[in-house]
Amino acid sequence: MDLASVYYLGVTFLLFALFVAIVARTYSRKRREKEEAPKYRMMDDD
Repeated sequence: MDLASVYYLGVTFLLFALFVAIVARTYSRKRREKEEAPKYRMMDDD
């Protein structure tokens, strides 16, 4: 493998890791909002 191939492979892995992190963060945020939603609704009713 020459240097350009290693560079492109590294950039590809970096972009893939960024994509996975964004998806995981979004999924975690949606799950957390779903669990906390009843608490906020009860506070708004007062």
